[in-house]
Amino acid sequence: MPLAPARQTVHGETDLAPVDPSVRARSERTDGCPGAALLARFEAVRRFTVALAAPLSPEDAMVQSMPDASPAKWHLGHTSWFFETFVLAQVEPGRPPFHPGYGRLFNSYYEAAGPRHARPERGLLSRPSLDEVIRYRDHVDARIAERLDGGLPEAMLDVVELGLNHEEQHQELLLTDVKHAFSVNPLQPVYAPGPPPAAGTAAPPLGWMEHDGGTAQIGAPAEAFAFDNERPRHTVQVPAHALAARAVTCGEWLAFMDADGYRRPDLWMSDGWAATLRRGWDAPHYWLRDGAKWLQFTLGGVRPLDEAEPVAHVSWFEADAYARWAGARLPTESEWELHASSAPADGTFAQDGRHHPAAARPGPGPRQLLGDVWEWTSSAYGPYPGFRALPGPLGEYNGKFMVSQMVLRGGSCATPRGHVRASYRNYFYPDARWQFSGLRLAKDP
Repeated sequence: MPLAPARQTVHGETDLAPVDPSVRARSERTDGCPGAALLARFEAVRRFTVALAAPLSPEDAMVQSMPDASPAKWHLGHTSWFFETFVLAQVEPGRPPFHPGYGRLFNSYYEAAGPRHARPERGLLSRPSLDEVIRYRDHVDARIAERLDGGLPEAMLDVVELGLNHEEQHQELLLTDVKHAFSVNPLQPVYAPGPPPAAGTAAPPLGWMEHDGGTAQIGAPAEAFAFDNERPRHTVQVPAHALAARAVTCGEWLAFMDADGYRRPDLWMSDGWAATLRRGWDAPHYWLRDGAKWLQFTLGGVRPLDEAEPVAHVSWFEADAYARWAGARLPTESEWELHASSAPADGTFAQDGRHHPAAARPGPGPRQLLGDVWEWTSSAYGPYPGFRALPGPLGEYNGKFMVSQMVLRGGSCATPRGHVRASYRNYFYPDARWQFSGLRLAKDP
């Protein structure tokens, strides 16, 4: 997916279909005062987005370093546009938008919303200014708060909840896009100070969690919020397998590099080998060679490589080649979810302020299935049996991207805490590297 941006409808349009009733809001929505509870969550999510952008100058917030990334200023505007378009324009159809041109600027991929500014050219938008975008956010926040206080139809409460989860996706994108933008700046700016590497700390031994296989229920249950691509919950047949108890580390990836892993075509898919040659890959993204040593560019600046940390910023092609070199494979998303369903959320998340993966802690059972790095699976991104996209314009959110991409699971150190769950399906093209994407091995009996 990329982490889904939003699509826009035209202001004044009143035929927005309600969110599927199975897409329920989180447990904060109590029968006593759902609007008040949802308002508190709305305010917290919106504050956190602004807090993530706070270290950036207006110049920083305008930079777009590649077509797949977006400026921080655009993320701030787009997430406000979502609420103005999908909530406010539906309940206040006669009220004009904050600015008549913002729909074109801040629509992402919603064909039902009319014309859009080209995605690769978002970095050319010197206007509106960052201050004006913040005023736009404040305007939308005040109107949503007023509506939640006064009461919204149940369908609109569901759209607000969807919008909050959508904004959490953009919180992660804001961090990863800033990291890419800063990495191509020769000054190598620091977004926020990060913790130093844990000197001398070793990763736990690579243990394996065996499973006898059988039938399993996969997908999100009906009771809580989930995106439409996580449903319907369905039965799958899972073969006997073993899943690694932790993610692959930087030290283990160094061994792959020392074994000429990037120069052995027998390890690679044809498209992956072509990408490696074309782009000159010889290490994960953001790794920097310093003589005989390796450094990493992080949101906290350049720092020595910590071999105990999970490797991040590798493509699916690289993850697949590594797994083949290691005599293993990538897990299917069903295998991964089977183990994650009972695993704790013990990884690093955005609110921790680290903005970088941490080494797995010792202990029994799986580690960091949720948090630290997204984990590539061997599963192509497609619909579950019986999948139905949401009705109306919001149906464009996930379903139309179900081709040519691979599924990742688990969230990362840039993912907001509480945003991901065992059933959560992220998706990217197999050559994508700018997200905190890593891997966990699986093997057959």
